[in-house]
Amino acid sequence: MPIILDKVNHVYGADTAMAVHALKDVSLVIPDGQFIGLIGHTGSGKSTLVQHLNGLMRATSGNIYFNGEDIDAGDFDKRKLRSKVGLVFQYPEHQLFETDVFTDVCFGPKNLGLDKKEVQLRAYEALKLVGLEDDYFYQSPFDLSGGQKRRVAIAGVLAMKPEVLILDEPTAGLDPRGRDEILGQIARLKQETGITVILVSHSMDDVAKYVDRIIVMNQGSVLFDDVPRAVFGHYAELEQIGLAAPQVTYIMKELRDNGYDVSDDVTTIDEAKEALLRYLRGKGRKR
Repeated sequence: MPIILDKVNHVYGADTAMAVHALKDVSLVIPDGQFIGLIGHTGSGKSTLVQHLNGLMRATSGNIYFNGEDIDAGDFDKRKLRSKVGLVFQYPEHQLFETDVFTDVCFGPKNLGLDKKEVQLRAYEALKLVGLEDDYFYQSPFDLSGGQKRRVAIAGVLAMKPEVLILDEPTAGLDPRGRDEILGQIARLKQETGITVILVSHSMDDVAKYVDRIIVMNQGSVLFDDVPRAVFGHYAELEQIGLAAPQVTYIMKELRDNGYDVSDDVTTIDEAKEALLRYLRGKGRKR
């Protein structure tokens, strides 16, 4: 069942002189099994939005439905919601607290009331899913590298077997190799399990490479909501709000502006490669 947001508003400091309208009439449908990129400049409402999806924040007005139920209804079980909609924060240190990695990942499924064998099996499977080697299982999570900490934080959520995985800037501060490793693991996980993934990111190149759909937030509202090719076609409007298209899109546009008959609506390196090969094979020509 999808997550449905119906005219959701959130006001920080409501009824005060310092009120800030962080979300403004946001209406979205997030279907099962989709890989979604959520982008926007700092302060656009991205993090506020994702914290509403698993009930960490309550809407000032409007409704959010999960599996057909209003998550803010008085009798709704938000503990169950958080086991189904998992959120990995930008800074993994905010989610790691146990003495060793394996115990940390066991925490979530243990709180679901599962027996010890099932808890340990889930923790092991989750750690293997994120590509963490056995040698790290009984080390302190705080002795790990930034990328390894992120893997552990993600594993801690995956061990709950959520239907929706939300990742808030999971590659912040990582080098290109570390980014590719983390996002590659997430993409494989998505393909193998069919889980819904919502990726909050400032990297347009990462978003273009992995997601099926992009939601652009601006000043608390949804500015664009479409497939990557369509969204990045609005690169001029994105630039006006502090964003951009992927670098390869600008390269291809410059080639086309200089008379080369190549497509300028590509968003990934693989798409650019195919476009250039078509040109070099003689299917394109200089205009």
